[in-house]
Amino acid sequence: MAELNSTIQVGDFKIKNRLVLAPLTRARSDASRVPNDLMVEYYQQRANAGLIITEATVISPKAAGYANTPGLWSQEQAQAWNKIVDAVHSQGSKIVVQLWHVGRISHPDLLDGDTPVAPSAIQPAGEVSLLRPKRPFVTPRALSHEEIQEIAAQYRNAAEQAKAAGFDGVELHAANGYLIDQFLQSSTNHRDDEYGGSIENRARLLLQVVDAFIEVWGAGRVGVHLAPRGDSHDMGDENPLATFGYVVEQLDQRNVAFIFTREYQAEDSLMPALRSKFKGVWIANEGLTADSAKQILATGQADAVSFGKAYIANPDLLERLQNDLPLNAIQPETLYGSGAEGYTDYPAFEQLEA
Repeated sequence: MAELNSTIQVGDFKIKNRLVLAPLTRARSDASRVPNDLMVEYYQQRANAGLIITEATVISPKAAGYANTPGLWSQEQAQAWNKIVDAVHSQGSKIVVQLWHVGRISHPDLLDGDTPVAPSAIQPAGEVSLLRPKRPFVTPRALSHEEIQEIAAQYRNAAEQAKAAGFDGVELHAANGYLIDQFLQSSTNHRDDEYGGSIENRARLLLQVVDAFIEVWGAGRVGVHLAPRGDSHDMGDENPLATFGYVVEQLDQRNVAFIFTREYQAEDSLMPALRSKFKGVWIANEGLTADSAKQILATGQADAVSFGKAYIANPDLLERLQNDLPLNAIQPETLYGSGAEGYTDYPAFEQLEA
């Protein structure tokens, strides 16, 4: 029976407990997408987690879909991230960077006038997040075969920069309707070349990038973020169990360190079936409470548990979960933006008691 505060081996590294900080976009980076000192403080505050997965971090200027999210394609960015890594390591925690290309979930206003790219020219429903005035998504431009290889090379470069920054590993963001997920799911991939059609073809880019990460890092320091339910950004797949089952089997064959998923609470969740196909560390996320997280660990449904919103509002989350202490309420209006408000000013429980 695993407990929240027990250690666990995650691929090639060990973490001090089974609590994971979920990747959370906070839009506090500089306009140049270079991490800043405020971000150092934010991550260090939450380094009671055994493992921190950074906010989604773009692999190139044209991979972005939100203002002020950080990047990792340059030496300057790697040096700035190194301050965060050192701060987290000083607390005895491990940290991996989540690498990201948004694909069609962007807008020309965020790309210096360029049209967003995708596997196929299919316009997503809805409006671009955080852009004011509100604007609908545009129809993306389908990537050429050569451009797909360029993006794969950008992922590799970002993984190399992550190594220079001192991270403990990398996670591929293959979830939530962004580029890799767009290739994977049948509703957004209508290609007729080697990157479309069959499940094997639609999963090709995901696995191509994972293989590049493994070449840079070794399999034991690579993780993948999946969201089989496909409920973000107008996604959908004709047979999600078959599609994601294939991906999980391929990741298992490659011996990657972990898979992070976010749908353990749904009654029709695919997680039990998918988890049975993977021998690495399985991280559960979504709507967890102290009780449900402990139950998931105790029953072996997952090897580690991850919190997002609760960690935003409670930098000392481990202590609160262990001791059944009340949680700070989150301030939705300050989730994104600039400055310390709603970012680094949430009090620890001991501060409330003082």
